[in-house]
Amino acid sequence: MDQTEQFLEKANRLLQRLEALFAPQTNTIDWGHIAYRWRGKNGLLPVAEPHRVRLDDLLCMARQKNEITRNTQQFVSGNSANNVLLWGSRGTGKSSLIKAILNRFSDQGLRLIEVEKHELVDLPDIVDLLIGRPERFIIYCDDLSFEADDASYKSLKAILDGSISAPPENVLIYATSNRRHLMPEYMRENLEAEVVDGEIHHGETTEEKISLSERFGLWLSFYPFNQEQYLDIVAHWLAQLGSKTGIDDEPTRAEALRWARQRGSRSGRVAQQFARDWAGRLG
Repeated sequence: MDQTEQFLEKANRLLQRLEALFAPQTNTIDWGHIAYRWRGKNGLLPVAEPHRVRLDDLLCMARQKNEITRNTQQFVSGNSANNVLLWGSRGTGKSSLIKAILNRFSDQGLRLIEVEKHELVDLPDIVDLLIGRPERFIIYCDDLSFEADDASYKSLKAILDGSISAPPENVLIYATSNRRHLMPEYMRENLEAEVVDGEIHHGETTEEKISLSERFGLWLSFYPFNQEQYLDIVAHWLAQLGSKTGIDDEPTRAEALRWARQRGSRSGRVAQQFARDWAGRLG
């Protein structure tokens, strides 16, 4: 074998390795799970142990629970329903509410697919996998926000409402965010607004931001808890964890308030963290 043939053989082996590396993945999807994660070229991967959250464990959000439960019930029943944006203060139960909804409706065919923000460009590919499936899918985007120069939100806008393809009837998007319009808002943008015949018309920058959040038909807002709400949540979790003392115990109450002051927050997350710590200390 001369040098030319050796070179061609090595080049052919190299091309075969590159083709194997970049070839589209054809992994068979195991549809026997209730929750999945999208992992790019690895496709949909099942979540072996989904985080089980009960709706009854989520306090001080009755309106939000009622609205998202009603919307999801319509969805799993085959009726029309809206995409949902849950926005507001951190630690107030936005993500937990979506997990609880999955727990509540999974026996009725509801499935959850978690997609990271940087993988939103794959949304068309994800949706193509779900078309025609008998299950009802929620695509879940947690802590969603975009910077001013981030163009990846266009993929989300197209799937929500704006693509030439009709949205599949068995797919909805539920997203959580600390920002109402999912993007930063600056004081200078107010200078773009104009008053025409007594009406305020937003500038192009503001309109672009609003156009994304408006594609969610249902908005659920979450606000910080007051002290009594925080203590009610602490009391609930102390009881759930079998604590030897409850919130009526003065030292327990004082320690719960001190815990919140140290963290600068009276959120549900902080309340649960305190209860877990306190119940563990008392054995």
